[in-house]
Amino acid sequence: MLTTTCTVSKADCLKPLRDRLDAIDVRNPQMARLVCKVIPAACPFERDIKFFNRVLFHIPPLCKLNPLYEETVGLRFRALSYLADECGEDVTSYC
Repeated sequence: MLTTTCTVSKADCLKPLRDRLDAIDVRNPQMARLVCKVIPAACPFERDIKFFNRVLFHIPPLCKLNPLYEETVGLRFRALSYLADECGEDVTSYC
């Protein structure tokens, strides 16, 4: 059985995955559209819980707790840039 240990920190254990996400070069319009549809433009978890138009409590955006948040947002940005700059598509439908 192969086990991987990380003694420095958990963030360092994710470095290979971060590097792979950052290395993805978007050069296919279908892939770029899929990335833009799958990765949301805004954090979907942020909510205001209301009762009779009165805010009981606010759930903050939890996306920043995702250790790969910056890399996924960067991938989405590269896909949007590719569609807009290289393909000449209108990307407002993805925003």
